[in-house]
Amino acid sequence: MNPLKRLASQTAVYGLSSIIGRFLNYLLVPLYTYTFVPADYGVVAEFYAYMGFLAVLMTFGMETGYFRFRSKGDDDPSTVLATVVRFLVLANGAMLLAAVVFQQSVADLLRHADHPEYIWWVAAILAMDSVGNAAFARLRAEDRAFQFAGIKLIEIGANIGLNVFFIVLCRHAYEADPSSFLGQIWNPEIGVGYVFISNLAASVLKLLLLTPQFRGALTGFDRALFKRILRYSLPMVVIGTAGIVNEMLDRAALKYLLPYDDATNMAQLGIYSACYKLSILMTLFIQAFRYAGEPFFFNYAREQNARQVYALVLNWFVIFCVFIFLLVTLYLDVFQYFVGSAYREGLHVVPVLLLANLLLGVYVNLSIWYKLTDRTLMGAWVSLTGAGITVIILWLLVPRIGYEGAAWAHLACYSVMVALSYGLGRRYYPVPYDVPRVAGYIVLGLGLYGAGRWLTTDLGWHHLAAGSVLMALYLAIVALADGRSLLRRPRARSEAGAAL
Repeated sequence: MNPLKRLASQTAVYGLSSIIGRFLNYLLVPLYTYTFVPADYGVVAEFYAYMGFLAVLMTFGMETGYFRFRSKGDDDPSTVLATVVRFLVLANGAMLLAAVVFQQSVADLLRHADHPEYIWWVAAILAMDSVGNAAFARLRAEDRAFQFAGIKLIEIGANIGLNVFFIVLCRHAYEADPSSFLGQIWNPEIGVGYVFISNLAASVLKLLLLTPQFRGALTGFDRALFKRILRYSLPMVVIGTAGIVNEMLDRAALKYLLPYDDATNMAQLGIYSACYKLSILMTLFIQAFRYAGEPFFFNYAREQNARQVYALVLNWFVIFCVFIFLLVTLYLDVFQYFVGSAYREGLHVVPVLLLANLLLGVYVNLSIWYKLTDRTLMGAWVSLTGAGITVIILWLLVPRIGYEGAAWAHLACYSVMVALSYGLGRRYYPVPYDVPRVAGYIVLGLGLYGAGRWLTTDLGWHHLAAGSVLMALYLAIVALADGRSLLRRPRARSEAGAAL
């Protein structure tokens, strides 16, 4: 089977849970933005940003380490899993205990003194998700994509159902009759806290469903193997933390950097976060690709034509990402209704965020050079450079131009990381990427977006008509330029010939 088609099929299955499932979860955004004022929604965005940082720290890069040492063949896969799982249980258990003990102190520090319970709720979600990721890694490594997708979908469905139950049914029952059975469940003082309660319950259910994957994983800890995994994985923590800085620092820092009072800053954070959700299709595709791509890149590395396949993967990845960019930007007048009217003043940052996430996806593809050559420390320096750029631009621009500066920080960060990773990849693991073609598609997407603005603003075309014509044009260009490549199996070439 054509390896590109195999990767595409795996991405499609993982996408069932990531794209379709998370898209259903994305439907919660209208619920939140039509129910809560921007300041309250800003609380949700702020805590999920913190969770993004801690999720990376509390997995310790062990997921990638598991794939690497499992695929080497020198160690028993069950021993590798047991070593990873036992460490994660111990580390996350300690983190959860600390969160319970120091919840009030942490809440005071984060300016949420009235809700210390948020701290241990969030910690419990993180602990269960971190341990559960090891079980998901086993499913991915064993190509059990449908089981992976099924459990993810159940978790997402439970989260959605509980949100609707609390925020819609119980809240409305309370407003109609506080003494009713459902009305007594709703506590106005908890408010947006029901978002975290729903997530917590869904994480408990997910961990229960993953229990069979831990069979044999609580015994067989190998101390020497653990040291080797840790040496490999710890740089991945740096890479992951830097990546989260690039992805989520804006939402964690906006309330401190914006030059207004606390209430206005939280409202601005809520508006920016809601508009960021409009780039969710790009984010979800990249996430689905990561799930399928990481084990694929490791497993296919021994093939003679591996580098040619990796180049073709990037080409088609960009084609699809540009399609998503155009889908959202050309039909933004439709997508805007996914957020409440109070949030739509921030729509102008959506194209910038989409382009930034597209470049993030390119970087995910390019990053195979340090993973396959065990140069994870060098990869960490690339991510740290991006994180430094993010911090500097946020500090310089947000106080001056508001949350728009956060969007430009994303774009600048990922642009530099793509350039650095491509340059280092040419030296340590050269892949014959078709740079002119990849760059050409990105420029084509930007050009069609500009054409859409011209047709609707200057010529008065209806946005649906303009978007449909330009989308059809893009698909026709892709079919003519690259349609046949899907039907061909990439030819093996020598390593020297593959170098650029």
